Amino acid sequence: MDVRSELIDIGSVDFLLRRVFKSFQYRDFRLMWTGACVSTIGTWMQTTAQAWLVYDLTRSSFFLGLDAFLAQVPIILFSLVGGVIADRMDRKNLLLISQFVQMSTAFILTALVYTKHVQVWHILCLSFVVGMAQAFGGPAYQALLPSLVGKEDIQNAIAMNSIQFNLARVIGPTIGGIALVKAGAEWCFGLNGLSFLAVIASLYLINVNYVPAKSREPILDSMREGIKFIRKKPGMDSLIVLAFGMTLLAIPLLTFLPVFAREVLHGGPSTFTQLLAFSGAGSVCGGLVVAWAGQIKGQGRTALMVLVGLGGVILAFSMSTYLPLSLGLIFLSGGSMMVAMSMVSSLVQHVASDEMRGRVMSVYNVAFRGGMPVGSLLLGRMIPIFTAPVTMAVTGCLLAVLGLYFLLVHRRVAEL
Repeated sequence: MDVRSELIDIGSVDFLLRRVFKSFQYRDFRLMWTGACVSTIGTWMQTTAQAWLVYDLTRSSFFLGLDAFLAQVPIILFSLVGGVIADRMDRKNLLLISQFVQMSTAFILTALVYTKHVQVWHILCLSFVVGMAQAFGGPAYQALLPSLVGKEDIQNAIAMNSIQFNLARVIGPTIGGIALVKAGAEWCFGLNGLSFLAVIASLYLINVNYVPAKSREPILDSMREGIKFIRKKPGMDSLIVLAFGMTLLAIPLLTFLPVFAREVLHGGPSTFTQLLAFSGAGSVCGGLVVAWAGQIKGQGRTALMVLVGLGGVILAFSMSTYLPLSLGLIFLSGGSMMVAMSMVSSLVQHVASDEMRGRVMSVYNVAFRGGMPVGSLLLGRMIPIFTAPVTMAVTGCLLAVLGLYFLLVHRRVAEL
């Protein structure tokens, strides 16, 4: 073997790894990433068990959609306020409060299931409380993340954050599915509560370079400043609309996977967790692609083309009754979804300044997270009438139309 050739190959692999994991050179980002990953694994364990528990208690797709709606609707109602607060106080402290609240709800649900007192209304109320905590923690986290890396590495940090979220979406449902079948839902909820200790510890260890200046400006005036900033920036309003449309039409596919697992693919909890795991694996691959590509020319156009493809994949998934094909399609949907959403989020982050970042990201958060509960609630009503395959086929077509509209007609995003 040619030693020089082997050294070149090793050097190429090393260069590729350094490029993909560029943001890991920053100590605080590594700590935050690790803590968030452990916590998100716990969250996905709970999400898996909670979705199955709700469906098992009610046998109703409407209650599945309602649970998702109540978890997300506080973000629509309170994220703008959360964004203003994130621009006024130490974002690390705001995040800590959010984590402690979410940890408490996980332990309460553990106790309810363990003592066999759990009812569906308990789950719905706790989902709403978690949504409240995330309405304030979400803008703080999104505003904090870019301050942990250099400006040139923000897109890589966003992609790596997406990777940890979706890596957890592979590991969490897999562990959660085993725990659900072997030990019961209370173990999933209890382990999720413990997982918050990891992100809490990482928050105490990191050093934040930027702390917002205190302000006595009325909250409503600060919110107006954030909205005015967004309206002044070319293409920003289109990105906000696109974020809402993406989550309105794409995310409900994940919400109603228990319906597909049981009624279309005629499986049980293991089939459901396989679908979640393959979706998460696809998202990890999509995140790695974005991290490797970096800041590319024509990023808006690329995101829209991927969005059109995602609509086609969702349409194909809705028509499949063969598990291996469904797993392949859900893998592709996860990858496509992650590429499109990471690129759109990166475009928004690059436009926002440090002093406005909390408010800008809170508006983006309202749009991005706001589409989920609306879509889940609407589709939860439509599925019993039209069936899950027909309903998801329509959303796939609408998603493709949305991408084509911004690609060919309203071209502001395509020109970014």
